[in-house]
Amino acid sequence: MNNLTEMSILELKNVLKNRQCSVTEVTEAFLQRIDEVEPKVDAFLAVTRESALKRAKEQQIVYDSGVGIKSLTGIPIGIKDIICTKGITTTAASRILYDFVPPYNATVVEKINDNGAIIVGKTNCDEFAMGSSTEHSAFKTTKNPWDLTRIPGGSSGGSAAAVASGMVPCALGTDTGGSVRQPAALCGIVGIKPTYGLVSRYGVIAFASSFDQVGVFARNVSDTATVLNTIVGYDEHDSTSIFREKEDYSMTIIENVKDVKIGIPREFFAEGLNSEVREIVLRAAEEYRKLGAIVEECSLNISQYSLATYYIIACAEASSNLARFDGIRYGHRAEDTRNIDELYKRTRREGFGDEVKRRIFLGTCVLSSGYSDQYYNKAQKVRNLIRYEFSRLFEKYDFILTPTSPCEAFKFGEKIANPLEMYLADIYTIAAPTAGIPAISIPCGFTQAGLPVGLQLMGNYFSEGKMLRAAYTYEQSTQWAKVMKPTYKGE
Repeated sequence: MNNLTEMSILELKNVLKNRQCSVTEVTEAFLQRIDEVEPKVDAFLAVTRESALKRAKEQQIVYDSGVGIKSLTGIPIGIKDIICTKGITTTAASRILYDFVPPYNATVVEKINDNGAIIVGKTNCDEFAMGSSTEHSAFKTTKNPWDLTRIPGGSSGGSAAAVASGMVPCALGTDTGGSVRQPAALCGIVGIKPTYGLVSRYGVIAFASSFDQVGVFARNVSDTATVLNTIVGYDEHDSTSIFREKEDYSMTIIENVKDVKIGIPREFFAEGLNSEVREIVLRAAEEYRKLGAIVEECSLNISQYSLATYYIIACAEASSNLARFDGIRYGHRAEDTRNIDELYKRTRREGFGDEVKRRIFLGTCVLSSGYSDQYYNKAQKVRNLIRYEFSRLFEKYDFILTPTSPCEAFKFGEKIANPLEMYLADIYTIAAPTAGIPAISIPCGFTQAGLPVGLQLMGNYFSEGKMLRAAYTYEQSTQWAKVMKPTYKGE
């Protein structure tokens, strides 16, 4: 039998159904893979070995009975450490929550548990999901499996690196400004951010509430669709959750882009884009044309304001959301304080990292009297213009095709001293969450340095099914999904 850790979710389910191996053997194979690779990659903040093996025995009973087998029964999965897991430490990669154990599960965790998945660990991320490189974690720095001297992307870098290196076949992350798609591109895997409101945010520690959305990492489009199927759906616990008839994304996994209209916005291929990345993504666009799609250049001129709009609103929401971490109810509490003001100040000073403090300061500033009209309210108006611009384009095109990242994975320390340069790493992914539309990143080639490049498809609201079909068609017509096996350079 082939190495279990190299199998897709569908292949794993087949060997389990055919009793070629047990759920415990599958789980142990991935735990052994974690033992082998984790010291190099540092993707996990916690590995839940005992509970995973216990859960594996329970799921084997399901296979033995042949009753109640579901989409993820017996499949190991990693969970970004910003998603609450009952009885398992959830830190948001921050010192302020270093020992926080939630008394409940996030809705997405309940859904994957109900569908038989086995949680093998919590993955590293930038603190409170604020970052583009996973260098802002309070506990460790995750490495890119392709080159251990380079970043895996962020903020969901731990989830991306864990999937890319075969430590799990799939993982959940969160995407606020590109935190699923950008690390997926830099690690050579698939990452999808659904339409805002399609997946519940209940139990996800908030960064920017009007942007945050749980997304999926997997090594191919079919597996991505399987996991997405599991986590979508209305949730009465989440006031932003949208009630709509559920679509079966597995039914959309067919090869067909004939007459699909794809727009390529010239603004996304202008100055600032790495020339190699530009060439590789344009080759992918040409492949779509050969497959029968109609591919045209278009304009998305409002996109130049996306970066500023995003950071003004996101930082404002972060300032508000993170006010709850005060040392009173849970998490870190400063010791030997003389009064309540000192308790607040010292707790937050000791508990938050530099990037989180920076965004709180920015958010507090743009919300303050005298600046809210000048910055925050104006940014909200521009956000509406961005939504309108996308709506206008989607009257003509099914999808917008762009690079996912302006460059290949960069080296550690290369951008961390310059926050603005770091923020620019998300310049192509920020537009989708600003508008609330779905987007997916899929591998489309390598740079001369042997590092993966991803292309991004953005679609209209609730077009996930069509998007997965378009991504799958490209994936099947190329070899990228088959050859994306990390090299661990720099060991």
